[in-house]
Amino acid sequence: MKAYKDMTREELQAEKKALDAQFEEVKAKKLKLDMSRGKPSIQQLELSNEMMDVLNSDSYFLDETGTDCRNYGILAGIPEAKRLMGAMSEVDPDNMIIYGTSSLNIMFDTVARCYTHGVCGSTPWGKLDKVKFLCPVPGYDRHFRVTEFFGIEMINIPMTPEGPDMDLVEKYVNNDAAVKGIWCVPKYSNPQGYSYSDETVRRFANLKPAAEDFRIFWDNAYSIHHLYDEDNQDVILELLSECEKAGNPDLVYKFISTSKVTFPGSGLAALAASKRNLEDILKYMTAQTIGHDKLNQLRHVRFFGNFANMQEHMKKHAEILRPKFEAVLETLERELGGLEIAEWTKPRGGYFISFDSLEGCAKAIVAKCDEAGVKMTPAGATYPYGKDPQDSNIRIAPSYPTLAELKKAAEVFVLSVKLVSVEKYLAG
Repeated sequence: MKAYKDMTREELQAEKKALDAQFEEVKAKKLKLDMSRGKPSIQQLELSNEMMDVLNSDSYFLDETGTDCRNYGILAGIPEAKRLMGAMSEVDPDNMIIYGTSSLNIMFDTVARCYTHGVCGSTPWGKLDKVKFLCPVPGYDRHFRVTEFFGIEMINIPMTPEGPDMDLVEKYVNNDAAVKGIWCVPKYSNPQGYSYSDETVRRFANLKPAAEDFRIFWDNAYSIHHLYDEDNQDVILELLSECEKAGNPDLVYKFISTSKVTFPGSGLAALAASKRNLEDILKYMTAQTIGHDKLNQLRHVRFFGNFANMQEHMKKHAEILRPKFEAVLETLERELGGLEIAEWTKPRGGYFISFDSLEGCAKAIVAKCDEAGVKMTPAGATYPYGKDPQDSNIRIAPSYPTLAELKKAAEVFVLSVKLVSVEKYLAG
């Protein structure tokens, strides 16, 4: 396949003519396909349906300590839920707080607490002249929306296959006291599917922040979301223990949830941190709530039984997701490989594929897809303020459509990429 950059103007014009004809055929089909969000499919949701039968009016509602889960109490979560989520997080259950149903809600609440009451006795962020956050890019749009909501200045940190550019991270964190945090999706990152290397994790653990209230917001959203078997899974170091080894036990807030394990919006969400951080957080929580939904905690514990069963459950998710990822990757390689107009990641887990077009083409590609009936994540969403400086990154979310729908959507996507790329070369 000849690269577009090596084609003559006449060859590019002929290519455009052929692509225009194909595009009109696709538009005539009036497709309505959605690859915009990383939502589990209906088939995935049905894997957890039996959890709805775990508790009924005849159930035993006491936890292992004898506490009635229908009533108030147990601020930090029932012990068996802390054990389950602790195993999922690779931390001691004593370092866990079980919250409600959404880790994003915990992250928002954590920033809000830092803003109003500070971190472990430090000056509340809301009383400071300037607060800055580091944002690995491309990254998770909802992280960026949280810090933007609070008026926090966001600084782009380029991602690499090893994780964020740690030279830049260290430069900012170790020298600027206004830098209070960094967003991280350390395993199967959103959207690239990268996992942080051991060196990256150790460098995080050994940061020497200029601000005593700097915290790493470690969103381990895809910790067990593998696409392949044990021989082809990414493994990362556990940051909380690495921070303890480095003499920085308070450096990290670690977030996790079962949102893409059981039911999104109805799962279990948790935070792991040092004893000092947890004590600081619990003071705030005592004014906020008498306790989160313990029946949901009990439901999850009884459905899974233990972490080993949760891992088996995730293999069922992988059986559904893997063919979808492979279908998209096969289409990208078959249709775009050799044209030298794009690059994309090939993740071994998580929920997304990161696609980089020619500079200045991403918005036009997404618009073309929309014109042909395929909804994509808005171009720029993977950057703070929705502004991709290169206008090149597009997040592909293969999870929600059926395999048949996904194959159609992928064909529309590559057609749109070709058309916009040819037009860019013809425009000179």
